[in-house]
Amino acid sequence: MTRFLRLLVLRLLAALVLALPVAAAELGDDGLHKVDWIRDTFKDLREDLDDANAEGKRLMLIVEQRGCIYCTRMHEKVFPRPEIADYIRDNYFVVRINLHGDTEVTDFDGESLTEKQAARKWGLLFTPSILFLPEEVDEGQTAAQAAVAMMPGAFEAGTTLDLLTWVREKRYALDGDEDFQRYHARMIAERATRKSD
Repeated sequence: MTRFLRLLVLRLLAALVLALPVAAAELGDDGLHKVDWIRDTFKDLREDLDDANAEGKRLMLIVEQRGCIYCTRMHEKVFPRPEIADYIRDNYFVVRINLHGDTEVTDFDGESLTEKQAARKWGLLFTPSILFLPEEVDEGQTAAQAAVAMMPGAFEAGTTLDLLTWVREKRYALDGDEDFQRYHARMIAERATRKSD
């Protein structure tokens, strides 16, 4: 085999490997995706917030449902990417809420209700929806009222990572003109500049 042909074969193999889908999370009996960074808790949100703070992480509530094609898309195309999965593992304490679930949730305001009642109370209609919580929640606030940001739906990897970073760096609390949309636009431009270098 000539050197040129070997090089061509190696490039084709590399392209095939890069084109393969990233390993997706398996589905559980409840129809929800199982990943190692989603915590199994008693869903008492004040306790979950305390645990997140004790680990130096941010509390993130992800609302999903059985059969959600957008949840599947996130779990197959976005969340498995190493830069995103690692960022979530390192920086977030993630609790899942099932949009139609009957497991009891205790909201920050002290009200105990089922997952589906909590989702309605918080005004969540679509899945996935992700609520990002601050380190401290004022007395009497609900999770939706306390959230510093919400990701309503499925987004591409770049947008997802930028939002995870924006929340972790507390950019929502900084004075100035760089809200998430401006931050995200700046990150897109910086990534484009790095690619062209």
